[in-house]
Amino acid sequence: MKIAIVGVSGAVGQEFLRVLEERHFPLDELVLFGSSRSAGSVYDYCGKRYTVKELRHNDDFKGIDIAFTSAGAGVSKEFAATITRYGAVMIDNSSAFRMDDDVPLVVPEVNAEDAKHHPKGIIANPNCTTIQMVVALNAIEKLSHIKQAHVATYQAASGAGASAMKELEEQYGQIIRGEAPKVEKFAYQLAYNLIPQVDVFMENGYTKEEMKMFNETRKIMHSDIQVSALCVRVPALRAHSEAIWIATERPISVDEAREAFQKAEGIVVIDEPDQKKYPMPLFVSSQDPVFVGRIRKDISNPNGLSFWCVGDQIKKGAALNAVQIAEYLINTHYPR
Repeated sequence: MKIAIVGVSGAVGQEFLRVLEERHFPLDELVLFGSSRSAGSVYDYCGKRYTVKELRHNDDFKGIDIAFTSAGAGVSKEFAATITRYGAVMIDNSSAFRMDDDVPLVVPEVNAEDAKHHPKGIIANPNCTTIQMVVALNAIEKLSHIKQAHVATYQAASGAGASAMKELEEQYGQIIRGEAPKVEKFAYQLAYNLIPQVDVFMENGYTKEEMKMFNETRKIMHSDIQVSALCVRVPALRAHSEAIWIATERPISVDEAREAFQKAEGIVVIDEPDQKKYPMPLFVSSQDPVFVGRIRKDISNPNGLSFWCVGDQIKKGAALNAVQIAEYLINTHYPR
């Protein structure tokens, strides 16, 4: 099994290395790719040192079985043909191919079998906010069809990359020292602030990020669910949080919902409000599961439920989900 990582120097690329090692991924050979700026950098993996190669249009992907790509939509679009030319399956973390009809959009806990059919040699990793939401929604969908979901997201700096995380940390230091905080990655200072905008605004008043949650959820769940999102950037480092309200075809009790969450793959329930126990990004960072709490009836809707979910944006929201897709392909003996 020969594996490639494209964009290894970024936050998600580095997380790929950690996740592959943590999960003892069955690879025999590893090849790392990056930009001309990253080429020549050296990274450790399982006690061995690997030098980053510059990503070019050549035959470097000959013999590669699976390529994890996380270098942005532009790079994915430009190099997709080069990466897949000799039969490599490209598991892409960008937005480039998510809504392509011939590219499956996969969250293994929800629609793993979709990964088997990838006529272009590409499987798309969904948006981070969508991933953690559909893992939770799928548990309830098995009880009763979800007709509608409203979600407010509280998204960490990590969603804008390693440099955004660094900027947030530096802003706190600058403010404490009485200096003007440096603002580059976001429209405004993030430290001590909330920014009710993630990505650019569309004509309908929603941001591109919010529309991703609408469109991607329907594709992953093969559903007509209506999703309305409001995405907010918050000064957390790397775990996203979401407040979710759903309306189902039949009423579902809190006990039913809690049991469904507890039985679901990839979910950990922390729901003891009387003990002040609920998921929080501070404690969820670097963990694999999606965490769910604050499960309750929606008092405005007899068929409604409300809950809170938190997940590590770099891990389950990106690298881990992609690695789980690869594991599924291997475990189902998809021909290489």
